[in-house]
Amino acid sequence: MIYKLQGLDCPHCAAKLERELRKIEGLSDVSVNFSTKSLALDPRYERVVIETLKSVEPDVELVPEGLDKKEKSKAMASEQKKKFLKIFASAVLFVLGLITGPRLHGRLEFAEQAIFFAAYLAAGWEVIYAAFRNTVRGEIFDENFLMTLATVGAIAMHEYPEAVGVMLFYSIGEYFQAAAVNRSRRSIEALMNIRPDYANLKVGDRVQKVTPQSVKVGDTVVVKPGEKVPLDGKIVSGASFVDASALTGESVPRKVKPGEVVLSGMVNTDGLLEVVVEKTFGESSASKILNLVQNAASRKARTEQFITKFARYYTPAVVISAAAIAAVPPLFMPGASFSDWLHRALTMLVISCPCALVISIPLGYFGGIGGASRRGILVKGANFLEALTLVDAVVFDKTGTLTKGVFKVTHIKAENGYSEQEVLRLAAMAEAHSNHPAAKSIREAYAEKFKTGNATSDISHENDYKESSIMETAAASGMKDYREIPGRGVMANIEGKTILAGNEKLMERHGIVPDRPQASGTPVHVAIDGTYAGYIIISDEIKPDAKEAIRQLKAMGIKHAAMLTGDEEKTAKKVACEIGIDEYYANLLPEDKVFKLEQIQAGGNGRSRRVAFVGDGINDAPVISRADIGIAMGSLGSDAAIEAADVVIMEDSPSKVAEAVNIARLTRKIIYQNIILALGVKGIFLAMGAFGVATMWEAVFADVGVALLAVLNSARTLSAP
Repeated sequence: MIYKLQGLDCPHCAAKLERELRKIEGLSDVSVNFSTKSLALDPRYERVVIETLKSVEPDVELVPEGLDKKEKSKAMASEQKKKFLKIFASAVLFVLGLITGPRLHGRLEFAEQAIFFAAYLAAGWEVIYAAFRNTVRGEIFDENFLMTLATVGAIAMHEYPEAVGVMLFYSIGEYFQAAAVNRSRRSIEALMNIRPDYANLKVGDRVQKVTPQSVKVGDTVVVKPGEKVPLDGKIVSGASFVDASALTGESVPRKVKPGEVVLSGMVNTDGLLEVVVEKTFGESSASKILNLVQNAASRKARTEQFITKFARYYTPAVVISAAAIAAVPPLFMPGASFSDWLHRALTMLVISCPCALVISIPLGYFGGIGGASRRGILVKGANFLEALTLVDAVVFDKTGTLTKGVFKVTHIKAENGYSEQEVLRLAAMAEAHSNHPAAKSIREAYAEKFKTGNATSDISHENDYKESSIMETAAASGMKDYREIPGRGVMANIEGKTILAGNEKLMERHGIVPDRPQASGTPVHVAIDGTYAGYIIISDEIKPDAKEAIRQLKAMGIKHAAMLTGDEEKTAKKVACEIGIDEYYANLLPEDKVFKLEQIQAGGNGRSRRVAFVGDGINDAPVISRADIGIAMGSLGSDAAIEAADVVIMEDSPSKVAEAVNIARLTRKIIYQNIILALGVKGIFLAMGAFGVATMWEAVFADVGVALLAVLNSARTLSAP
């Protein structure tokens, strides 16, 4: 279950909370997602987490995600309003102190101090309280501690305007920084606002509005114009246009009609649809997308992990350095003023806060994941997004990935006294139970023979030619001993005859020598009782953007593109030449694909490659798992391929692979910009502070100003081109 962490606005606090929760038995893998202020948690641990929050972050509240959105929005607006009023009151008092301060000097100096002290508390009370609370618990060196230490030091040196100004501008910066983070969060939440709120369940002649979770497989739901499709299913009545942009990134609505599948999260634009549910709510496309995007932040990239560890050591190092600067020069340098060097040390403390890095980098990765999701590309973690930037070779499956996977019988050749009709009939019956696209095309061709009046004398019933009744026909003929042989074909006993239908390897395995077809396409060889009966040629169509996908990848510097397929050599060569593939391997079994992928990964001349594999079928799952980055075509791809993949492309478009790499590279570029900006500016100002050139006002910019700029820069990943 997903919980919201209301009041969690500090990345350091999020990291600290995660560390404490992982100490609890059963929560060693828990992940606090600062980008969405969320926590995936088994409800059994709710009480112990609430107790931990009270001791570690008492201002943070654990709220179930189901809380009414209006209530959450109202609470957030109220919280922001309170912060604004405190800042406004502090600013008024600060200006009043600056105006009246010179007049109150001397006898009424206590009045001047009172005004500045009130301004200081109005702006910084929460910071001071958090610093005190964390110090008591042994959690020091966070931004609250650094800011409190620096400003209290300034007050001790009678630099009242400077102390108030630093705390005031720090609070203003934090306010705008929180607003920027919330804006990014709202963009992400809007992206994920595809979860349907209800379903119109058809019960007899009535329609009931129910929760999607209560609908079962086989139920019929009604989808009215303007409503979201609540669950994945098949249309049984009605026709309409559906907007699938939230799922696939496809901007143009597409027409749907009876017999076609619609996915949860699609929006019905005009017609009335009746849909038979094929998947439960938990297995629906919308739920999977939400789970993938929400859980993605728990898989942190190396850069993100490094920065978290870096900040843990960086801040204490700067504090120790500042203490040395305050104490050492006055002891060893003639004429050195302790107050001057203390001022420099306090300035360095303000500068040293690592907020810009700790906030912007995770937000950058999450923004990249969100931006990719908007385009129908689901990345399962920041680590996979980072790994995409390192890919230098892409390997594709052929059928259903580079080609449409919509096969048609284009040629039949009969041998050894068998007729073409007999070869097609027995092949269709043997393939009756197979889900392979080639099997489906043979069954369709068998049904088409009747429709076009090409029926033969050995067929006696009209229904025998209809694809919907092929299974019944095969059963009536006494089919038995059916076996599907992965990567080869099928074998069955029909009408007392042993029928083999499959590729060349299946024939050779049974000692049968097949013909070598001259026609282009994928051959399905047929043998009857050990005698070769002929072959059926099936042709597939290359996807329109397959060639462009290869061109884009090569233009991006990915030097090697390969194709692995179970099809025969001639068909593989034709597809590879047409779209610009560098190398291809044909006649491969699933285990052969893994072996060939490992060869490609090994590369040559002692140089290994980082390889992404793109596939869609159940037989692609092993090689998807073995690749450095596994990419599944999700719209028509098998569940096994989608589960094994690191990246899921919801639209069956090969060019989305190049788009995914482009988004990953832009995200990395923005994150590197943030690292250089934060460390560069802080480095300059730390040096200036040590030499007494930088003031505390400039230190505030070096801390909060840079953090705000980095957060705004990170938000660009949400709208990656």
